[in-house]
Amino acid sequence: MPDGQAGGDAAHRAAPGRGGGSPPRRDVAVTGMGVMSAFGRGTGPLLRHVSRGTHAFADVTRFDVTGCRVRSAAHAPGSPELAGELVAVVEDACADAAIGPGERAGCPLLLAAHAEPAVTGAAGGAGLAAVVAQRCGLRAGPRIYTAACVAASTAVADAAAMIASGSLDRAVVAAGYLVEPGNFALFHAGRALARDGRIRPFSAGRQGTLLGDGVAAVVLAPARAARGRGAGVLATVAGWGRTGDAYHVCQPRPDGAGLARAVDSALRRAGAAPAEVGYINANGTGTPQSDAAEAAGLRRAFGDLAGGVPVSSTKSVHGHALEASALVELVVTVLAMRSGTLPVNAGFLGADADCELDLVLGEPRPAQPRYALSVNFAFGGANTALLVGAG
Repeated sequence: MPDGQAGGDAAHRAAPGRGGGSPPRRDVAVTGMGVMSAFGRGTGPLLRHVSRGTHAFADVTRFDVTGCRVRSAAHAPGSPELAGELVAVVEDACADAAIGPGERAGCPLLLAAHAEPAVTGAAGGAGLAAVVAQRCGLRAGPRIYTAACVAASTAVADAAAMIASGSLDRAVVAAGYLVEPGNFALFHAGRALARDGRIRPFSAGRQGTLLGDGVAAVVLAPARAARGRGAGVLATVAGWGRTGDAYHVCQPRPDGAGLARAVDSALRRAGAAPAEVGYINANGTGTPQSDAAEAAGLRRAFGDLAGGVPVSSTKSVHGHALEASALVELVVTVLAMRSGTLPVNAGFLGADADCELDLVLGEPRPAQPRYALSVNFAFGGANTALLVGAG
């Protein structure tokens, strides 16, 4: 259940290792990653483009957009198949984490994906998860997450909580969305797509969002165990927070209070101070109300420090991958921390008084943050924050 205004504090107080006779909480490590985007498969192409701020938006060729006012998205050539792409990124993540076939049988899959059969196949989301788990040799009975734009971050938080508490020793979290006609039509009908063919987060003149391919997987495990077996620790999931505003079915709460509570929960769970956060990968969809509410939430969470924390939204480059967005952005955040360069907030035209933040503009910014935040929120007032620690 999401951390609510009261529930979040209660969940935090009950966190493993925070008191009583609970065993010490285990640090949660990201030990492997795989990703596919409009730039192709692999972390290298994605990192190069988000670092430079070179976007992938172009005319849609995957299906007919004749008669649409907006015809742009960020998708790879051809007609990739979601199950196959998910299997590929899970295999890449397991290889990166040095997990052989014999070690996968006890490892669960937590999958975030749009559940409509038209997107995931005739069996829907549960069937897709079962297919991916079976083809990758993972434990039977996978979990499926469909909570819109916080689906993947919710899955990461659940996996991290189970690993930290000692109830799980390893998990694969995967997420996928490929641009398809159904959601394109819904966003187009709702006039949520940017007419100028660009996502311009936090910028004056922003017109909306654009969809993008995003398929990703990460392997999570206890950091000490990973180091003991010689596996690399790419980063840690140091803290996580979830809140529910229930403010409006689709409009964000203007003051960003729910997002601020999620950030505070993630920091407190990690025992970290706001001053230790050196980068924020923002939700930044490029829509007028959403960006302004997010900026308000970040200012609320960081107070006087807000103007000194670098911020960018990498959706400005790879597009909005719906249920998969949060996992793609977690991968980007880890890559940015490891490369020592913060991604560009692309598409910026000029300052907006409602979005006063320290945006990374023009060129990637050199930095070696101890912690970075990846934040997301969704229709219905759901908010998540994942605090990533340097590996």
